[in-house]
Amino acid sequence: MAEAEAASSSGEQSDVQENVKSEEFIEPEKKKRKLSKIGDGKSDKLEQRLGGILCCAVCLDLPRAAIYQCTNGHLMCAGCFTHVLADARLRDEIATCPNCRIEISKTSASRNLAVEKAVNELPSECQFCSKEFPRITLERHEEILCEERITNCKYSRIGCPWRGPFHEATEHEKVCVHPHRSGAEVMEALQVMDQKCEEEKRLYDCVFDLLSYEKITFNDLQMKPYRTDEFVHKLFYETSRFTAFNNQWVMKARINNSQRDPTQSSERNMTYQLILKTKTTYPLQLHYLILRGPFGDMKVSAKIHKFEFTDQENESPYVHLPLPDTAECNRLLAAKVINFRLIMFLSSK
Repeated sequence: MAEAEAASSSGEQSDVQENVKSEEFIEPEKKKRKLSKIGDGKSDKLEQRLGGILCCAVCLDLPRAAIYQCTNGHLMCAGCFTHVLADARLRDEIATCPNCRIEISKTSASRNLAVEKAVNELPSECQFCSKEFPRITLERHEEILCEERITNCKYSRIGCPWRGPFHEATEHEKVCVHPHRSGAEVMEALQVMDQKCEEEKRLYDCVFDLLSYEKITFNDLQMKPYRTDEFVHKLFYETSRFTAFNNQWVMKARINNSQRDPTQSSERNMTYQLILKTKTTYPLQLHYLILRGPFGDMKVSAKIHKFEFTDQENESPYVHLPLPDTAECNRLLAAKVINFRLIMFLSSK
């Protein structure tokens, strides 16, 4: 009995010794956690510091495209840079850097390619899956690779309104009721698509019809900024006189339909009119449209307008210049001149 107890006690003692030896090589859990936290904190802190240094001086966000700098090195994203230039033009002031107030312009400011490359390498969070990726690869991930990106049902063309994560689309499409609907029920969705196609077809048909006119002319024009003599100076744009169909013409454009102070609005647009400057003995029934042209980079959609010019009615109504968004309007305002092509078709009676 005594021998058994001695054997068991010696066995327990050897087990304890083995455990002690093994524990000598195991790093304490608290120490591991502490080290990992310190490392993570340092990396996060560095990224945040870099983000604060490389951010735009106006919107305080990391730029996604071109980055401009004043002569003192303060950074601005392309959107804010053009917005600052546009605001200065609307106020009839000299554009200045929001940080140091030094004068800035298209010629004095320059792009900082080194900062652009550095910003592209910083991590950014996917808006769908919340994982971090280098900013240069984030757009491709969000559009093509992310399993959480929002997508439409493949039967959306016949009226299915479902939108959801990409990885759920297959399961939804298996039970989607739209493929099994009757033709009458599907017709409603197809009619909406037909309306859009019909509008595009009408535009192309109109263009091809106008190309058969006997008298067609185009002019590559420049609109320059001018100001009224009112107490509140309003900015408008005007071309020099140009000749078409043996007459003199001018094109004029204004901002936000002559809003009293367009600098108070974040949404901006342009409207324009065509003005006949010479007398005419007979009515001139014109179709006209504005395009980008070979000497400009205006992003404008094709839209045809029609007006009959006479001695009494020598100014067309103001019509909307179909720009894609406010950013494009600001970009045009930031430039010294606006280049475009005007095509005119004269209807012969």
